[in-house]
Amino acid sequence: MRGKKINDTFARMYRSSQYRIWLWILGFFTMLVTFIVYRSKKGKDDFAVMKEKLRDELEAQGVKEKFLEDALLQVKKKNEYFKKTMSDSELKKQAKAISEKNFEQLVQDKAEEKAAMNGGSEVTMASCYAELMDKIPFVVASAILSFPMYILMMLFMRPMAKYITERLFLMIFVLFGVTWLVFTILYIAPMDAATNILGQTATQEQIDTFNRVYGLDQPYFTQLVNTFKNLITFNLGNAYKGNEPVMTAILAKFPITMKVTFSSMIVALVIAVPAGIISAIKPYSSFDYIAMFIALLGLSIPNFWLGLMLILEFSINLGWLPATFQPGNWMTLIMPAIVVGTGMSASIARMTRSSMLEVKNSDYILTARAKGLPEKKVVLKHILGNALIPIVTSVGMSFGVLMGGASVTEKVFNINGIGSYIVDKQFIPDIPVVLAGVVYISFVVSLMNLLVDILYAFIDPRIKSKMKNY
Repeated sequence: MRGKKINDTFARMYRSSQYRIWLWILGFFTMLVTFIVYRSKKGKDDFAVMKEKLRDELEAQGVKEKFLEDALLQVKKKNEYFKKTMSDSELKKQAKAISEKNFEQLVQDKAEEKAAMNGGSEVTMASCYAELMDKIPFVVASAILSFPMYILMMLFMRPMAKYITERLFLMIFVLFGVTWLVFTILYIAPMDAATNILGQTATQEQIDTFNRVYGLDQPYFTQLVNTFKNLITFNLGNAYKGNEPVMTAILAKFPITMKVTFSSMIVALVIAVPAGIISAIKPYSSFDYIAMFIALLGLSIPNFWLGLMLILEFSINLGWLPATFQPGNWMTLIMPAIVVGTGMSASIARMTRSSMLEVKNSDYILTARAKGLPEKKVVLKHILGNALIPIVTSVGMSFGVLMGGASVTEKVFNINGIGSYIVDKQFIPDIPVVLAGVVYISFVVSLMNLLVDILYAFIDPRIKSKMKNY
């Protein structure tokens, strides 16, 4: 049973051009032996003989000529519709290609149908692999020499693991693409890092030494390759200013950004979800108008202005809260969390309201009420439960953006987080820091996208059922 599952998995993977490449890369020995067996049998089996016989019969019946006539007519009508002119030779060439493709597909379909009736099958890479898997020496050698391929096959068998692996692999390409784009922009930017750091009074010799030490005197492609090498080895280099390791600096500032993000998210959810639920249950009521007005106000008020107003009132006038961030003092997180959380709560509240209004009048909600379920259960379980996907998407994206650092708020409250760190360094430009910051933000946003997509499967049973056939 397990052997059949492995054979079926191999067949499914080999039909995909992307996975076929990875099968060859990770399991070269197995694929090579299978290919040799396949080439030795291809064209000499009963299926090939039957297929050739069917081809001759269909040609004798004039099927091929009929396909050519239909293809000619199809190409002529297409050219007439798009008002295109084509020579007779080009017309016949295009029609011949279409007719031969259709004819070969017909021959293949009829041969497979006839083979299935007679209990036979076509010789393919998958069938040769299945045949080889019945031989113990091949199984042992394949497991030893091609074990990475079988790890890939194990992931392919599990839809969720397959989905996560594909998304993580795609994330790598995103990170490299973003790195290349930002590096290129910084390379062609007119700003001179050496002059900005050493000052206008720096001599040409000092500038040349700086560029040589940090590799800025090298050609574009050399610098780009070195940047990619650093990305692969998780060595993000040293900052031009201060010569501190960039990775160490980001890791040191990450906990601070996490504290601000989580505290802001708590404030946003505490405000947004109840407001959105009540507005959806009582649409066009006084509460609805007031809540949505406040939400619009929250989206419109700049963070720096709200932060300064809070400092003026609660720090200077009342003296209740510290004006700047102090590590270890949780009270210093209150005002930054309110500033960031209120702006975020506005968009989440509007999303909650609109999503619940779409679900509110559905047939299954009317059925739930008709069954006599308590209104609280109908609202929280059935309406909110079925409206969660857009809400989770909004929360996840907001969380990912915040993890990149709320630079304006961090500046107002003197928070030494990742956002303010990247903003300070981009005006030099401190290329290693800016690149590391962009890679970090891209990674966080991509990771949050992945987590949100995974959450969909737990929230919506329909997505979970589709995921099983992924």
